[in-house]
Amino acid sequence: MRSDEVKKGFERTPHRSLLRATGLKDEDFDKPFIGVANSFIEIIPGHFFLNKVAEIIKEEIRANGCVPFEFNTIGVDDGIAMGHDGMLFSLPSRELIANSIETVMNAHKLDAMIAIPNCDKIVPGMIMGALRVDVPTVFVSGGPMAKGYTKDGNPIDLATAFEAVGKYEKGDMNEEELKDIECNACPSGGSCSGMFTANSMNTLMEAMGIALPGNGTILALTPQREELYRKAARRVCEIAKDKQKTEKFKLRNILNENAVKNAFAVDMAMGGSSNTVLHMLAIAKEAGVNFNLENINEISKRVSHIAKISPSLSTVHMEDINKAGGVNAVMKEMSKRGDDILLDNLTITGESILERISDAYIKDTNIIHTIDNPYSKVGGLAILYGNLAKEGAVIKTAGITGARALTGKAVCFDGQPEAIKGIVEGKVKAGDVVVIRYEGPKGGPGMQEMLAPTSLIMGMGLGDKVALITDGRFSGATRGASIGHVSPEAAEGGMIGLLKDGDEIHIDVDKYILEVNLSDEEIAKRKAEFTPLKKPLNSRWLGQYRSLVTNASSGAILKSDL
Repeated sequence: MRSDEVKKGFERTPHRSLLRATGLKDEDFDKPFIGVANSFIEIIPGHFFLNKVAEIIKEEIRANGCVPFEFNTIGVDDGIAMGHDGMLFSLPSRELIANSIETVMNAHKLDAMIAIPNCDKIVPGMIMGALRVDVPTVFVSGGPMAKGYTKDGNPIDLATAFEAVGKYEKGDMNEEELKDIECNACPSGGSCSGMFTANSMNTLMEAMGIALPGNGTILALTPQREELYRKAARRVCEIAKDKQKTEKFKLRNILNENAVKNAFAVDMAMGGSSNTVLHMLAIAKEAGVNFNLENINEISKRVSHIAKISPSLSTVHMEDINKAGGVNAVMKEMSKRGDDILLDNLTITGESILERISDAYIKDTNIIHTIDNPYSKVGGLAILYGNLAKEGAVIKTAGITGARALTGKAVCFDGQPEAIKGIVEGKVKAGDVVVIRYEGPKGGPGMQEMLAPTSLIMGMGLGDKVALITDGRFSGATRGASIGHVSPEAAEGGMIGLLKDGDEIHIDVDKYILEVNLSDEEIAKRKAEFTPLKKPLNSRWLGQYRSLVTNASSGAILKSDL
């Protein structure tokens, strides 16, 4: 066992002595040591109960002949951090989480791991760290939140609460209605109930085969979810106690090129958050997989969009997908086209994807459509290119509410605060293209999510009348013609930084085009006169991050060699 390095031989007498101080007995030194990586933190609704989840998992690990060692990562709640400078720390937290997983697992030579993430950056951070360690790892998330209801019985969620701010600002909602939404949009623990970033990543873990079926859709704080925790714990022990299985189920053997492609295919079929592009590119690089932005459109062309979930469709939430057959039913339907899902890929539970989905079927075709009746014949995400995004930009096509092709005049803002102020003051009109720059990984720094401006636009009735482009990124709760991840970003001299108010911007989603109608001579002139804005910082960590981070087209990973 890998853990023998810290527990076997007379040389390890001091090591065993320290381990005995934690409660270990003679018989424990012949058992596998299992890392229980927990992201428990009290301020995040999807995580405040994970301390109890870890107790369930550790109890099951002990009962199955292994020794659990729980450790924690940090976590940031994007909804609470959003709209102020706290959001600058969200994406950088992914790197701290990955580093902490690698550090604890390798410093103590643990044999296997069970990871308990749930929200936003925490899921990809744990995956990235686990890939570096490359031991058998089972992921089991905390689970999605139930949808809320207004006092009138209408289903609501976090996106409703953000968009309500715009409606209240416009005068279309009174204070009592606003308070009703505030009190009921997030009714319980769990990752926010729509296909936002957290639930997108939790479903993609099923598609990659690194989590058990139901991981993305079984509600948090239910008996069904508890049984999933126990199954995950039993499985990690079953692997860790068998030398051949330990070798076979190393994480990189499962999360390989096929798994990455399957993740993107399911993402397209379910209209996942645009943030998944950022995270899956980073995960692919950690897995040693050669996958780039250009590959995404090729997958999108082959995948039908068959499940529309909030925020794209406000009446459907994760619990509805679960009742309709879950992610397995989505993959089973996708497999009927033959080239959407790579069925022979291994999963952590031991079967292939084909075997995993063999008995799955759609239980409600109003919730999960068939491939003969898709929402769209192409996937729910697209990558746009042009002189405004030479290295690509991302749009969640599943969330588009207006035209898929348009030309409009740029209204430019240097950062989110300036944009919010401008939108509220009425600077944005129907037909405009809102430009928010200096919010990329380097320019932000930290590439904060911008649900506030997009929600204001939706709440003020402009959602189908304007487009928004940014070198930053959007919350999974964003909908509308919102284009993010524009690369190169403004802070590295990208074209988005050279734009001026009134420039004519052309967008054609179906042709994958994002360009500004300027001559090469005018662009060259502006470049010669351009000096990127560099925001002042009062954070040592963000300063380090800004120096090391790459742009969104590379997954915003950090440089490891300078």
